[in-house]
Amino acid sequence: MGRATGHRAEVLRSIDQLPPGSWERLAPAGDPMWSRGVFRALERSRVGPSGYAYLTVRRGAETVAVLPLCLFRDLQLDRIVGPQERRLLAPLRRHAPRLLRVPMLFCGHLLGQGHVLAAEPLDGPAGELLVSAVLDFARRERLGTVVLKDFAGPDLAPLRAPLTAAGFFLVPSLPDTELALPADSFEQYLAALPAKPRRNARAKIRRFAARPGLRIEVLADFAHLLPAVLALYGQVMDRADQTLDVLDHAFLAALAEDPLSRLVACFEGERLVGFLLCLFTPGTGAGSGSGDGEGVVAGAAAGATGARIGLDYRLAHDAALYHNLHYAAVRLALAAGCRHIRFAQTAYLPKVELGCALVEQWHAMTHVRPLPRALLRRLLPPALTAARDRALGPHGGARPAPPHPRAEVRTEERPPHAAR
Repeated sequence: MGRATGHRAEVLRSIDQLPPGSWERLAPAGDPMWSRGVFRALERSRVGPSGYAYLTVRRGAETVAVLPLCLFRDLQLDRIVGPQERRLLAPLRRHAPRLLRVPMLFCGHLLGQGHVLAAEPLDGPAGELLVSAVLDFARRERLGTVVLKDFAGPDLAPLRAPLTAAGFFLVPSLPDTELALPADSFEQYLAALPAKPRRNARAKIRRFAARPGLRIEVLADFAHLLPAVLALYGQVMDRADQTLDVLDHAFLAALAEDPLSRLVACFEGERLVGFLLCLFTPGTGAGSGSGDGEGVVAGAAAGATGARIGLDYRLAHDAALYHNLHYAAVRLALAAGCRHIRFAQTAYLPKVELGCALVEQWHAMTHVRPLPRALLRRLLPPALTAARDRALGPHGGARPAPPHPRAEVRTEERPPHAAR
């Protein structure tokens, strides 16, 4: 591909084609969603995209930047909009379903916050090379719509000038959620909550304890539970507003092999009735953990993510399963020495009650052809902003300002700003 100031761009079709150690050197140190194992699991699975690729920028023999790519050759638009928009699109789905299927290229991370993996901010010519290479790849693959998905402002800002010059426009996406864990114990975490959330938390813990036969275990070995895990996950996805990605057995089986994955599992007797899949990054002196799943990592540099949840809605409300699974994940992260734990997008009301802050994120979008690009620029920002405001509800607050073009890239997660 093209060259700029001694740089060249190249597209690889598997994460294992990257030079040894380059991914680990460039990936965010505190975000387990960006582990090599997660991307290997995605490549082995069929969770949504028809293919994956990795755009690399190299200077000589050194890999200086990596941008993962997800190829959707036949994306159903009504799967990625909110319920109100889906109702409006229902007649079109009945009478002309092909019009709702579009080829699209997502850049970043299908399941988490987007990053261009780089040890330092790309300079102007290298950023221009990256953006140009993305668009060239989209044209070759016949993927008209291009989206840099769920990027925090500091990661997007260094690319702002080349993105704007190439016809991209910014749209606020759903925020990420992050819980800071300054406490040394779960009781200290509870004590630090505001009065009403603290009372609610204690009431939900009592409600769970009052249900006979319920217990929560942390499991390092959970491959034998995957059929039950998928069934509970299916109950959640059946109620989801958006289904861009749906995890499958191959993906979960790959994560079950990862020594830093844990299943926070709730049982009624011997029956699985809820789970929260948690991923960890190793801290200083990390170990593989004990057989019961309690010892995950060692060292305060470790990061944690509650990646996906499954619930038996037959008793989820009465037993406060959602909150108690998250409380168990908080306990686990504290025991591992983590100072934060990330949770997935959506369900903002309970997550703010847990103490999570909202981390603003952005999409940068375009189309490779001028007319569709103009239509997208006119139609998508108000539609996506309205869907975002509905999802946030009372926590929407003021709309965020676009990321400042001079903001710095950080290779580790930035501290979240206050929840809105």
